[in-house]
Formats: sequence, C-alpha cells, structure tokens
Amino acid sequence: MRTRQKGITLMGLIIGSFLLVLVALLAMRLLPSYIEYFTIKKNLVSLGKETAGRDATANEIRRSFESRTAIDDITSIKSTDLAITKEGNAYVIAASYRREVPLFANVGVYIDFEASSR
Repeated sequence: MRTRQKGITLMGLIIGSFLLVLVALLAMRLLPSYIEYFTIKKNLVSLGKETAGRDATANEIRRSFESRTAIDDITSIKSTDLAITKEGNAYVIAASYRREVPLFANVGVYIDFEASSR
C-alpha cells in the first residue's frame, strides 16, 4: 500500500517566501517612523511634566524641545510646529505631522501622527 506524502509544495514555498519578504520589507520601512513618533511622544510628555507648576514661556519650551530633538535625532518635526497651550497649572504641548515612507518604485505610504503631552 502506498502512503500519501504530506508537506509543502514548491509553489507553496515560493508564495509563502514572497509574502514573508513583503511583510519584512513593510516592517523595515515603517518601523523607524513609529520609533521616531514614540520618541517625540516621550519628549512631549517629559516636557509637559517638567514645565508643570512653574512659569515657563513658550520660547523656553521650544528651546528645550530643540535640544531634545538634537540629542534624539528627530527630523520630522521642528520646535515651531509645536502647539503650546496652558490648562490650569500645566502646559499641554501637542504636535501633528505627516510622514511619507517610500516602499518601492512609485509606491509609498503616508502616515499621519499626532502626539500630545497629555
């Protein structure tokens, strides 16, 4: 009696490999944008906590953000893009920006980010 063989075919292996490479390409291209977003978010929250309860001007907050962007190598947003408002004793610092990520040939992805110190 013959037993039926089990396993993956060559065509299944090729299609699976193609999908794996496509997902890896997408992750490698998008991950730096999300890492930068979380760094910006962390800096805004830290600035919000740092300025809470003291009289800081918007220019001081912007200068502090500029020094943090130089250290963390943030290029997507400048200190002039920050929206600074005061709610009670605390400052709320917010920023929104769009990042274009080219994938391959003429295909790319636009990602809209919004971060706040809240």
